[in-house]
Amino acid sequence: MMTGTSYPAVAGPMAVIGPQFCVGYPVDLTIVRKLMTLSEGNFGVTDVNGNIMFRVKGKFFSLHDRRVLLDATGIPIITFQQKLLSAHRRWQVFRGESTDAKDLLFSVKKSSLIQLKTKLDVFLGCNTREEVCDFKIEGSWFERSCVIYAGNSTNIIAQMHRKHSAQSILLGKDTFGVTVYPNVDYAFIVALVVILEEINEDRSGSD
Repeated sequence: MMTGTSYPAVAGPMAVIGPQFCVGYPVDLTIVRKLMTLSEGNFGVTDVNGNIMFRVKGKFFSLHDRRVLLDATGIPIITFQQKLLSAHRRWQVFRGESTDAKDLLFSVKKSSLIQLKTKLDVFLGCNTREEVCDFKIEGSWFERSCVIYAGNSTNIIAQMHRKHSAQSILLGKDTFGVTVYPNVDYAFIVALVVILEEINEDRSGSD
């Protein structure tokens, strides 16, 4: 738990995936990524007590890169899909198991093609003109030090930080923490972290 940190309350719940994921206090999540796996479920998300809150299931051999975020009971909440032939590595996120345009919740893309640091823009499905981003992510994925902002502002809604442990290294797992600010949709923040990982892992020579 981060102590001595004041969390500016967001005016009203900031629900992107659903209001049930917005609570009036900061939420600390632990994200465990299995480094060497072809099995389904390469991500697990727990609360501070180790209770599973979300899992990410991958469909590695489909035409599109596709992932599904499941809740603790195994119900699909959202589907992630990388848009083919998009220069900025755009990922789209849909409600449930849909990939239909009418169910588009939001999309994420790199702010620029060439990046030394991580900079991603997030656009809600209703923001079709995409002149100004609805959220942005900045930081260093390599150091697991990223901050998520509301809109094109300096208002922080979540922060990510590395958790070092000898045990996690021995088990071939990468463990990091995410603190989600009060009234912010924590399922949405988990989705952004998963996409952040996908974009950074997918470093082909063209980007």
